[in-house]
Amino acid sequence: MKYSRIVIAATGSGNGKTTVTCSLLRALQQRGVSVCSFKCGPDYIDPLYHRNVIGVPTGNLDLFFTDEKRTQSIFRREFAGEVAVVEGVMGLYDGLAGIKREASTYHMAETLDAPIILVANGYGKGRSVIAELKGFLDFDRSKRIAGVILNRVSAAFSEILVPVIEEELGIPVLGCLPNQQDDFFQTRYLGLVLPNEVKDFRKQLQTQAKLFERHVDVGRILEIAREANDFPEEEGPMDAWIGEALCRERSKPLRIGVAQDEAFCFYYRENRGMLQDLGAELVEFSPMTDERLPKAICGLWFGGGYPELHLAALSGNRSLIGEIRALAREGIPIRGECGGFMYLGDSIEDASGRVWPMAGIHPGRSFHSEGRRRFGYVTLTSNETGATIRGHEYHYYDCDDNGSAYTAEKPVTGKQWKCIVENGAQQMGFPHLYYPSNPEFAKAFVRECRRWKEEREQK
Repeated sequence: MKYSRIVIAATGSGNGKTTVTCSLLRALQQRGVSVCSFKCGPDYIDPLYHRNVIGVPTGNLDLFFTDEKRTQSIFRREFAGEVAVVEGVMGLYDGLAGIKREASTYHMAETLDAPIILVANGYGKGRSVIAELKGFLDFDRSKRIAGVILNRVSAAFSEILVPVIEEELGIPVLGCLPNQQDDFFQTRYLGLVLPNEVKDFRKQLQTQAKLFERHVDVGRILEIAREANDFPEEEGPMDAWIGEALCRERSKPLRIGVAQDEAFCFYYRENRGMLQDLGAELVEFSPMTDERLPKAICGLWFGGGYPELHLAALSGNRSLIGEIRALAREGIPIRGECGGFMYLGDSIEDASGRVWPMAGIHPGRSFHSEGRRRFGYVTLTSNETGATIRGHEYHYYDCDDNGSAYTAEKPVTGKQWKCIVENGAQQMGFPHLYYPSNPEFAKAFVRECRRWKEEREQK
């Protein structure tokens, strides 16, 4: 199988990676190219734009979460169509804690053996951009940077600047985007605004894609992706991490209710896929609008999102909260992450100080904080079993009881803190877990759901 692929990187955050990636994906679609995408790193929102707006299959690849071999396996497993576009994270060489090579976009390009298109911010710069690019090229030890796109550069100035860059650096400039054209990506405290909140975003993206075609050599980028080295095939079955015993259980129906609406939409595709591989049918419901839970479920999963923006609807849906409470008392397995953890607590206090009652599955009261509470990668260790899994935290709300079942540790600084409320088969906390980093956590959730279902049927 041919795995044509390209990595879109940048000289720093906010320099146009997402604009270029989304524009390129749409431009390739318009050329009739079947394309898929990946986000390098733990971000949820960029993949939502790729999947929900542009309509391409997308996933996350992260070299802190999984080692190089498993990351390659996930890439093969989720590759679809003719070409993959991988959107980088931060600056090209920014890895763990911003200072390590590990988990950087460059580390990902090396792991995927992929060529890189480097996006540089040209606004307010002239010859200085050449010095900046030269530094990035000098750091490129495996010579992966195949071309440059300049962002926020006027058409008139690009005619003067581009020949000088190409002559002095020997790197092709594949396009220059005008200054005003990437303002349609709106941001707030967790990153980009969700795509369904942006007025006429599809129309804006269509306009941007046409502009991209006019100013960027899309054909050459496609050629570079297709010229990528052959990618080695998988050694052994893709689902080797699941195990034969659980594979045999796939034929037995197992329904897990998944909270999915404007308040809860942060789920890793890889987590969903792993649970489905283990035999789970993921049945979506809305804690905002659905009065009843899906029928015949034997587990509940509440992901992250923005519950703080929908407190009236969530708190007012007492019928659904009543069902959740009843099942929780019966011991139904539950997983809650970040926003899901907040919703499953006793209450959430908004920025104005108003307290909104929530599901009350754990006693914690979440509240708005003035700044970011915890941010970045963590390794989580169970204080009971010693089992570990990797994850990520990024939130501006906090809770008066974050739990103590696990110890979280930062990968570079070693800073530690207690987290996650655990009550039998119910686990809830601020960290977002990445199941492929330790498939046993996905297996345990499915086993608990199956056990609860069987015990209930025997009563």
